[in-house]
Amino acid sequence: MAIAKAERLMNLALCLLGTRRPLSKRELRGSIEAYVEAFGPGNGPAAGDDAFNRMFERDKDDLRELGLVIETVENLDGETGYLARRDSNRLPPITLDAEEAAALGLAAKVWQQARLAGAASGALQKLRAAGMPEAEDTYDSQHSALEPRIPVHEAAFEPLMLACRDRRPVVFDYRKATAARPETRHVEPWTLECWRGHWYLAGWDRDRGAERVFRLSRITGKVRSRAGAFTAPVPDVVTVRETVESWAGETATRSARIRLRAGCGYPLRARALSVTEGAGGWDELEIPYGHGLDAWLVEFGPDVVVLEPADLRADVVERLRAVAKG
Repeated sequence: MAIAKAERLMNLALCLLGTRRPLSKRELRGSIEAYVEAFGPGNGPAAGDDAFNRMFERDKDDLRELGLVIETVENLDGETGYLARRDSNRLPPITLDAEEAAALGLAAKVWQQARLAGAASGALQKLRAAGMPEAEDTYDSQHSALEPRIPVHEAAFEPLMLACRDRRPVVFDYRKATAARPETRHVEPWTLECWRGHWYLAGWDRDRGAERVFRLSRITGKVRSRAGAFTAPVPDVVTVRETVESWAGETATRSARIRLRAGCGYPLRARALSVTEGAGGWDELEIPYGHGLDAWLVEFGPDVVVLEPADLRADVVERLRAVAKG
């Protein structure tokens, strides 16, 4: 962060924390030196209200991102006012026992491969400065040797993680496994979860008016955040893993018979209940049949032929035709 911006944010934070009543943007514009210098009289057209409003909104968002709780209220003059109450921005005394301190230290190591590494390290430093015991002093050598990792390779992870935290709607382009082209999705993000090496997002799909789960590796382009509140309630429990398991046939109660080209489809062979060598370079497999199996089979293209049941075969054919038309 540039020194000038850091100084401006610090002055704005101190002003909001030091006031006893809400301050309007007009008052803040005339009180903070950086605003006066940039938007005071004699600065020309570039110092107009629109330019100031944009800078002020960015500064306010940056302070909130840093953890400052800023309240927005209507003051007596009918203008919107802002203040940061000290009691809302004061942490209670931190009292952690040895096991809690060790657990926090272990959790921070999880993010060493992600861009959250700096934030996790900074949080630990602040806690230690407040008196949290050092993990090395409170954890035995067997547990301190643990080095957990959560790999995060998708560029969509960080903006979605922040959007889940801040309850901000997002827009992104998403390519389904059976689609030739990505489609734009407008989503209210709820939570992220990792399952078998892949990250998934659960949220409310505004276009479809229903809960949906998205695999991050299928998001193309940038994740763009949108203003406004959520339109659907966030459930207390979001079953991301159970949903993905059902798609993959993990909770299947039936079985399907397919013909698979020899030497192809290792994931299907690994899940097969039985494999019978066939003639002409094809094998016959019996695999668990659950919701979403048709989408998975389509990914193998011409290397798979569904034998039964008939409804699964029809679903796969329909999906293949849709891809061919695209």
